[in-house]
Amino acid sequence: MYNNIFAELGIILIIATLFAYLAKALKQPLIPAYIISGLLIGPVFGLIKEVELISTLSEIGIAFLLFIVGLEIEFKRLRNVAQVSTLGGMLKMLILFLVGFIITRALHYDAITAVYLGIIIAFSSTMVVVKLLSDKRELDTLHGRIVLGMLLMEDFIAIIVLAMLANATFSIDTIIYSMLKIIFLIVISFFLSVYILPSIFKFAAKTKELLFLASISVLFFFSIFAMTLDISLIIGAFIAGVALANLPYSFEIISKVTSLKDFFSTIFFVSIGMSISFGAISKIGVLLMILLGVVIFFKPMITMALITIFGYKKRPAFLSSMSLAQISEFALILATQGMILGHISSEIYTLTVILALVTMAMTSYFINFDNQLYRMFSKKLDIFERILPHKRFHFEYMSKKPRYEIILCGYNRVGFSIVRTIKKMRKKMLIVDFNPEVIRNLIESKTPCLYGDVGDPEILNRLNFRDADMVIATIPDKHDNFLLLQKIKESGSRAITFMTAANVDEALELYEKGSDYVILPHFLGGEHVAYLIQDLTADLTKLIRHKTSHIKELKHRKSLGHEHPPNYPHKKT
Repeated sequence: MYNNIFAELGIILIIATLFAYLAKALKQPLIPAYIISGLLIGPVFGLIKEVELISTLSEIGIAFLLFIVGLEIEFKRLRNVAQVSTLGGMLKMLILFLVGFIITRALHYDAITAVYLGIIIAFSSTMVVVKLLSDKRELDTLHGRIVLGMLLMEDFIAIIVLAMLANATFSIDTIIYSMLKIIFLIVISFFLSVYILPSIFKFAAKTKELLFLASISVLFFFSIFAMTLDISLIIGAFIAGVALANLPYSFEIISKVTSLKDFFSTIFFVSIGMSISFGAISKIGVLLMILLGVVIFFKPMITMALITIFGYKKRPAFLSSMSLAQISEFALILATQGMILGHISSEIYTLTVILALVTMAMTSYFINFDNQLYRMFSKKLDIFERILPHKRFHFEYMSKKPRYEIILCGYNRVGFSIVRTIKKMRKKMLIVDFNPEVIRNLIESKTPCLYGDVGDPEILNRLNFRDADMVIATIPDKHDNFLLLQKIKESGSRAITFMTAANVDEALELYEKGSDYVILPHFLGGEHVAYLIQDLTADLTKLIRHKTSHIKELKHRKSLGHEHPPNYPHKKT
């Protein structure tokens, strides 16, 4: 028996690894690859006999996954896009839930099935989206922050939903009773995280192995405690992660546990593929096609409309909506739990898996080609900006007869430093940005500004390039910069131009198009450090002064919400 278990685990991991290699070679997300490998291992070739053991291991995978989600859930990241992420995100979830519920009921499915499918299409995949945006270095862009904020909000709501639907009997009384037990568990975790765990982990952090064992022990303690309260162990795992999240060792814990999480969660996603029923596909064909249409077409449209209503331009709204056109890994967890509890049938479970497989795979194309798709549909997207036309034309602070020496396009972290220097030079400056919160702050400080996208010819036509001495663009979009250089040239301006590129090839292209200097942010840091080494290391007093100044600057940047691009190791799947 034990040899069989070892052999079957080996088969699962070998085949999953082969498909993962293939997915990476084709630049596809890994989750669909794991599901497909499970499909071959189970329904197609029937290679696995120890199904119950694999199911148990996959549940451990969910626990590890939610443990790390709890460790890294940071609501402070919602600060800069708080309204659109929280209120906009919840409105999006509510609308999509209602659409899914109504469609399912209209096709004569029972109410509980309709509830599950409404929830399933309401959430998007944190793991897939964060991985793809991270690969494109777009997590800290405006649309990246909007997407990240919405996903964090969805993760939190998903945990609550999992808890509410964790009982075999589906009633208001059982939901309230479950929520009371979860609140009790949260209170215990808060007490331990404040008074007990800091001392334990301060000692444990002295030894790597002990830190790892202590972390795993907390995970199992809360999971077992949750089971004794008749709550799902995965809820306990999530609360365990939250309990450790505020410790100064949280990142070290994540680095230690991530490998185990990857191992068990791989088994979980493979087991999902193993559970697909081919016989069920013919019964769910109509519902499947309708829900695919909702997730791929309606979901981006409603997302874009809501983001536009909150005052954002069509470009960040479109890019955000393209990133969220899939269902979540939480949908797979929810469907697994629902089938075990008897809430949904194997047909609905299979529908959820296929929905995840198709939409997650398509997301990789939507995100990788989002700028090309935006340029293709840009004119047709004007309809979304007409939802609030007053914000489009009057969201600015400009002179009646504008003559600006410097035009800055993009007030991000780099732009903030540039503005401070320009103010010291006492130059007359205009800032163009498509983040409404940035423009509001600039208007309050009476800084000349214009709300708009430099990729929009209408905005470029309003800029007086001819009288400008310098034009600076901190937005690393090649096509936008090409258009900007073209408009400057057409105006007959002699302005010095500073453009920003995402990589070396684009930098060289911008030089060919006539840019006077191209900023490469990822090289700029190295150049600055090289200067510091040469200028400061010979003078210790000067180095200390610079360090003190740098600490002060970092604290000021933190107060403004200027974070260094974050890293999410648990979601890079």
